[in-house]
Amino acid sequence: MLHDMLLGLRAEVSARVERIEAELHTLTLSRADANDDDEHDPEGVTLSTEWSRLTGLAAQARSDLAEVLAALERWDAGSYGVCTRCGLQIPPERLEVRPFAEHCVACASKSR
Repeated sequence: MLHDMLLGLRAEVSARVERIEAELHTLTLSRADANDDDEHDPEGVTLSTEWSRLTGLAAQARSDLAEVLAALERWDAGSYGVCTRCGLQIPPERLEVRPFAEHCVACASKSR
């Protein structure tokens, strides 16, 4: 069940990465054709603001995808569900909420 959840997350997050990167590509083309001084454009959100928003979303989506892929690698290696810091089992309840967790609750709280 958890493996299926990870596979679903991988598909979902991969699609999010692709969608955001496509929006970023479209915006890049728009920026190339646009006036550099879009900050004084009274017509809503500026290209620069949208660029900043999309680059942040893209970075987060790529980070989320990396976490899911790392969890799948741990699954394949037989170490999924084992804390990478202390070596104890990660509680199933934590994995249900955060299937890509690599630390148990105690270790995760220490790193904050």
